[in-house]
Amino acid sequence: MIKIKWVKSVDDIPTDLWQKSFSPDLEGRWWYSVMERSKLDDQFEFLYGLLLEDEKPIGIVPAFVNDVPIELIAPDMVAVALRVVSKLIPACSYQRTLFVGSPCSDEGTIGLIPQVSLAQVVKPIHKAVLEQAGKIKAPMVVWKDFPQSAQSALDTLCEDSPVFKMVSYPGTILHFKEASMQSYLKGLKSSHRHKLLKKLKRSKEQFSFDTAVIQNPDEQTLNEIFALFWQTYERGKTKFERLNKEFFSLIAQQKESYFVILRHPNQGNIVAFMLCFLVGNKVINKFIGLDYSIARESSLYFRLWQAAIEWTTSRGIKIFQSGQTGYSFKLDTGNELEPLFNYCQNRNPLINTIFAQVARTISWASLDQDLAVYLKAHSAEQIENKNAGK
Repeated sequence: MIKIKWVKSVDDIPTDLWQKSFSPDLEGRWWYSVMERSKLDDQFEFLYGLLLEDEKPIGIVPAFVNDVPIELIAPDMVAVALRVVSKLIPACSYQRTLFVGSPCSDEGTIGLIPQVSLAQVVKPIHKAVLEQAGKIKAPMVVWKDFPQSAQSALDTLCEDSPVFKMVSYPGTILHFKEASMQSYLKGLKSSHRHKLLKKLKRSKEQFSFDTAVIQNPDEQTLNEIFALFWQTYERGKTKFERLNKEFFSLIAQQKESYFVILRHPNQGNIVAFMLCFLVGNKVINKFIGLDYSIARESSLYFRLWQAAIEWTTSRGIKIFQSGQTGYSFKLDTGNELEPLFNYCQNRNPLINTIFAQVARTISWASLDQDLAVYLKAHSAEQIENKNAGK
């Protein structure tokens, strides 16, 4: 007998179960605790499913509730119609949703002890999630951003229930053959390598920055970091969560957190940062911030990127994960796209049918303009190579 007991805090679940259920290369208890304590109540309500088999704890189901702007995921034509309708009926512009997963996490994860597989528990979990959604009056349930490794288990939900599958924003990742900057550069396509080195050379000829990698920065440094983050956040095209200074203060205290920082050598102010998590055998590039008054002319992103890769490889790490959005820069620096999927169900059968139809129209190209450009060029490149081989 498998069931879920819902609790509202990470502290309501034994620490040893967190350790058993989340491997070292995942964002574990420390991450969920920070999110929970970051005063994001105006955006999210956090809860956790304690997964039990015959009353014995076997896993953890992280979840949260959010009122999702529907136009965030809708294709352009649908989004335009929603804006018009929502002026008359505001409730049409968002959908109260119970998510399985976590805001800001690179991938959705169900924490399970080693003896248990997702395939064994996926259907009981979904049933319990639907019941909880009913209790909290959330019409929509979404398994958020689950990777291909979970696909076969989650696909079974679509076989005999109204659950529908939807493409999500892909993740991005680098794999180094050897932990060195040279290995990274060698692994790039020649056109990307030439472009990157050219940008770095021109930048260094005009701009000198001091580089440092620090942990647990002081209050003044955190203030500078958050100001740069906010500059970048406001320029972002896709906004799901709105992080605050409290989040950065808490995440900075975690042993997994490292800040890669570029400073102006004379003025001493920070001009760029990247918050990285060192977890297990990989580094996660979580958030960045740039001084946009000099970002373009100094190729600031690429200088920050170089500093992060040099630090990562100096630690002997061969996996660098960069998450979603900002695809133009990430593709130019050699990242590969990692497919992620959402599994959804609206408790209203008619609305669920409509949403399922809309989901079929969603693709990487409709989600992000940078991806649309990349896919068009990639397709053209494939055709060109094919013709060259004839």
